[in-house]
Amino acid sequence: QVQLVESGGGSVQAGGSLRLSCAVSGYADSSYCVGWFRQVPGKKREGVALIDSNGSTSYADSVKGRFTISQDNAKNTLYLQMNSLQPGDTAMYYCAADRGRYCSGGFRRVFSYWGQGTQVTVSS
Repeated sequence: QVQLVESGGGSVQAGGSLRLSCAVSGYADSSYCVGWFRQVPGKKREGVALIDSNGSTSYADSVKGRFTISQDNAKNTLYLQMNSLQPGDTAMYYCAADRGRYCSGGFRRVFSYWGQGTQVTVSS
């Protein structure tokens, strides 16, 4: 019932920018935790950024200062603005959502709903 669809991925050169979007539908609760994760083949999934219903955000150290997570409640859309991209940012990016007023547990939280992913490739 709950659906999340990512878009905005692509190929860019190092130093470039991309903005990822995640359209959310079918989520009845107004209080939620949403976030972005990424995964490279052969590596464990990595949390990137989280935002709760109050707008409080958290970021992985590797992206802090370069990435910004935000949400447009009127459009039911989550965003990830990625600046100063590096080859190490190359990964499949997924958006995720879970019920709750706060993002308790941080990146280790079990998220109930996931998107299909969008590929980001950064070349040097």
